[in-house]
Amino acid sequence: MRHRIDYRKLGRTTSHRKAMLRNIVTSLMEHERIITTLPKSKEARRLAEKLLTLAKKGTLHARRQVLRFISRKEVVSKMFDTLSARFAQRNGGYTRIAKIGPRKGDGAELVVLELIGSDWLKKKEEREKAKKAKEKGKKGLIKGKG
Repeated sequence: MRHRIDYRKLGRTTSHRKAMLRNIVTSLMEHERIITTLPKSKEARRLAEKLLTLAKKGTLHARRQVLRFISRKEVVSKMFDTLSARFAQRNGGYTRIAKIGPRKGDGAELVVLELIGSDWLKKKEEREKAKKAKEKGKKGLIKGKG
C-alpha cells in the first residue's frame, strides 16, 4: 500500500531525480510545452505549480527561492515578468497534462506537459477540424460531378 508516500522515486537516486526534475521544470518554463512520460510529468507539475505561485508574489525573496531551484536567470526573468502576469488571476492549475499515446521503444505512456494558455492543444484540434472539412469538401465535389 502507498499510504502517506509523498513523491515518486522514478527509479533513480536522489541526486539524479532532483537534477532531472530541475531540467524538466526549467524546460517547461522556457518552452511552455514539453513531451515526457506520465509519472515524470506528474512530479514536474507539482514543482512547477509551486514555483509559479512563488513567481506570482514577485518579491525579491520569492525570486531568490526560485533561483535556488532554477539556475538559469533568463528563465526566472520570464517566469516573473511574463508568466506571473498571465496567471495573476488564476489560483493554481497552471499546467495541463494531455496524453499522446505510448512510446514506440518501450511502450511508456507519453504526455504533453504544458502551461495553460500556450494553446498548443487548441491549435492541434483546429488543424484537425480544418483537415476534415477540407476532405469533406473534396468528397462533396466528387459526388456533385457524378
